[in-house]
Formats: sequence, C-alpha cells, structure tokens
Amino acid sequence: MKSYFTKTQTGKTARLVHYIEDLELILTDSEKEALLLEMSLIMKYQPPYNILLKDEVHYSYIKITNEKNPRLVVTREIKKDGTAYFGPYTSKYSAEKTKELLQKIYPLCHCSGKKGRPCFYYHLGMCIGPCAREVSQQEYQAQIKRIKHFFHAGHSAVRRVLEERRDLAASEWQFERAQEVQEWIEALEQVTEKQKVVIKDREDRDVIDFVHDAGVLSIQIFFVRNGAIVGRSAQILEQVEEMDGVVEAYVQSFYEHPNHLLPKELLVSAEIDARKLAEELGVKVKTPKRGEKRAVLQLVQENACSALRAHFKMLDYEYEEGNPKGELAEKKVA
Repeated sequence: MKSYFTKTQTGKTARLVHYIEDLELILTDSEKEALLLEMSLIMKYQPPYNILLKDEVHYSYIKITNEKNPRLVVTREIKKDGTAYFGPYTSKYSAEKTKELLQKIYPLCHCSGKKGRPCFYYHLGMCIGPCAREVSQQEYQAQIKRIKHFFHAGHSAVRRVLEERRDLAASEWQFERAQEVQEWIEALEQVTEKQKVVIKDREDRDVIDFVHDAGVLSIQIFFVRNGAIVGRSAQILEQVEEMDGVVEAYVQSFYEHPNHLLPKELLVSAEIDARKLAEELGVKVKTPKRGEKRAVLQLVQENACSALRAHFKMLDYEYEEGNPKGELAEKKVA
C-alpha cells in the first residue's frame, strides 16, 4: 500500500492514486482470508480499476479438434462435438503454456492443413506437416495417443523420454538438438512446478465439501488432474436455512453447466448424499475414510471455512457502514 504514495506512478495507477480520498482497513486472521475477502469485495462492488475477478469464472481447457487435420486449441467452451477436452485450467496462461509445450513435443496440425508450401511452424518442428506432405490418420492417432498419455499418465514418463532424446542427441554430437530438448524439459518443469501431487494414483477427479453456518453456505470444488490440484470453484450462498438436498442440487447444476467438465470420479464428505449424486450424474462418487484422499477432502473443507470467514468479514464491514445485510454478520459474531 505504501508504494502507491511514495513512488511515481503512471497510467492507470496514477489515475487511481489521484482519485483516492480515504482509506479503510478490514482486519483478517490470515493472508488467505484477506485474499478471499478481496475477491469477494471486488466481485460485489466492481471497482473500475480492478480488471480481474469481476466476472463469473470461466475455466480454460485444451482440446484436440475432431477434424481431418486435428489441432490443439485452448477454449473456454465445451461442445458435444466428439473432441477430447483436458482441464480445467483456472489460468488461461497455464493452458496456453501447456499447449505450446505439447506442440513442440507432439505436434499436430498448426496451420490450415492445405498441402503446398510448408508453413512456418513446420520448419520449427511445431506442425506435423499436412502442408508439406501426406499425413495418415494412423500417424495422427499415434500422436494423439501420446498427448492423451501426457495428460492421463503423468509428466514423469514424458520427462524420461525427453531426457533419453537429449542424451542420445548429445552422444551423437548433435548439440543444438540436445539443447533444444533440454529447453523442452525446462518448459515441462515450468508447466508442472506448481502442481504438487496429492493423490498418488494420478487419476482425474473432483473433491467437494462445504460448510454451513448462520444461513450461509460455503461450498468448494477442487479439480484434481493427474493426481495434482490444478484449480477450484468456490461459491457462497446466502439465506440457506434448510440444507436438505441443497448441496446435492448445487453440485448437479454445476456439472450441468456446458463449460464444466465432469470427471469420472467425485470425492465428497459424509454429509453429502454420494448415492444420489452417482445416480444423477452417472459417475463414481465416494466418501474417503482415511489416507491421502481423506486429507485432500479435509483441505477442501478448510478452504470452505476460510471462505466463509472472509464472507462474514465482508458482512461485518457492511454492517459498520450501515448496510442492513450486515445484520447477519452481527448475529453470527454474537
């Protein structure tokens, strides 16, 4: 905060500082709670100088298009068009970096696909080359199989293959090629460095839990892909007095959204009707009792609690400012 007033600002930040008339502080119990509160306030008040967190969350996916010359595409829209989707990615940047890496390691079509003059990406090794030669469907399918293996079987196997390529190139004195593959390995590390494996079987699943207090429901859905947490959805619902079937209905509506990809398995807490969800969604729904899956479920619950505390902090603030909705926070604090 101090840097806004002690350093010379330009552009948007300079205008922001110019229009500041007063400052207010809201105390929280942790940095995480402060971030959650900031997100809630931005989405509620839509301040003009915040460009992030204003809109509904739209997740990004990587898809392999279903066409004669398949391509890798980053999209925020899921269609029932026979294409394979991988994700979700809460950051479009992460999705783009992963796609870029795959285009280098396992290239598909990266151009119009019209045969004639080889495209720029073909010379870079990032296009399989329908622009320069005949590419059979068998060759495409073999490449697609490798890409799916990347997403489903983990990155460690891909890293071992790349290390073998690098060492082979170096042993044959192809040092430029060895350096290029080493750069791919470093790009792979950048893509995966924030993805800590929390479930060793490396399956794709979502983990769901909630907290309910004083008529407010905090529900969180963590996305676990390849055994690592890659993102989450967090929602606060007010005026929820009766809980019978509410969470199950919310989860069902979440996956009915056309841009929310339903994994093959859900992990839920004991308070959620697993059998009902399994029947409605047509996937496995389990309640872990112990081990690493139970630990992830507890992590989801802790985050739901933090989000609820941050929400009550916001209501405290509104109550102090004279907003009638803050009465809920007074009741909760009391």
